[in-house]
Amino acid sequence: MPDKTYQPTIAGLRAFAAIAEKRQFSSAAASLGVSQSTLSQALAALETGLGTRLIERSTRRVLLTAEGAELLPRAQAVIEAVDAFSAAAAGSSDPLRAGMRLGFIPTVAPYVLPTVLAGLAEQFPGMTLRVTEDQTERLLTVLREGALDAALMALPVDPGGVTAVPIYDEDFVLALPPGHPLSGKRRVPATALADLPLLLLEEGHCLRDQALEVCHKAGVRAELANTRAASLATAVQCVTGGLGVTLIPQSAVPVEATRSRLGLARFAAPRPGRRIGLVYRSSSGRDESYRQLAKTIGTLVSGEHQVRLVK
Repeated sequence: MPDKTYQPTIAGLRAFAAIAEKRQFSSAAASLGVSQSTLSQALAALETGLGTRLIERSTRRVLLTAEGAELLPRAQAVIEAVDAFSAAAAGSSDPLRAGMRLGFIPTVAPYVLPTVLAGLAEQFPGMTLRVTEDQTERLLTVLREGALDAALMALPVDPGGVTAVPIYDEDFVLALPPGHPLSGKRRVPATALADLPLLLLEEGHCLRDQALEVCHKAGVRAELANTRAASLATAVQCVTGGLGVTLIPQSAVPVEATRSRLGLARFAAPRPGRRIGLVYRSSSGRDESYRQLAKTIGTLVSGEHQVRLVK
């Protein structure tokens, strides 16, 4: 009588299926990477637990019993299901081989997304991306809550619960109305901002805080323009219309300068700028994957934009 509480082991099912396929114990053992004695013990335990003879063996040949022939497809189905389960688990543990929810701040997304998306699709064809664009604090909130896997944003950030991997540094460029006397200059001192109506993004954008920090480090109090913009693209259009000047990151220059009559000036050394990095939850346990992702993004962006990779 079979033991009704008995549960076949995967090892037993693999032994049975391998013997049924190879029709030879030595070949079956070699295919599984086990000894013949281990293989025989696994099959014997399976047959004993089931109370059913599955294999007829003699000195000359190995045959399936009628019960073995009936149960073999079911054993193979179980083995395939276990293998599929293991493969799915391996993929889900590596975000580069599965789905990823990736955030971008608004002053990064429009300028690097085409390059990053195309490059990641080529480098990691198994990865499915879902992109979220939002301001830094909101991205950090949903990241810490688990609704986002990682985000590309300006550093530093509040380190509470997250790890930041620096990727690249980029300069700020002074965006000016067409025909402005400073347009085309390459060594404008940051102190010149004291005499220019500085147009800032609205509250919540890290670029706003960074522009004010540039003024602070230069020891000047910015003359703020009356206009505030919700996006960098809008700020640039306001600058083009003569409503003030603003700072734009180097990665935004090709796009914004192409679609407007924007005047541009470069700052004197040490040039102000920002650092962009990948931020993820410290508890994720995926440091290696995210560091590989950060390195790949850095290579992609530096190949298309004048940025400096962080060593």
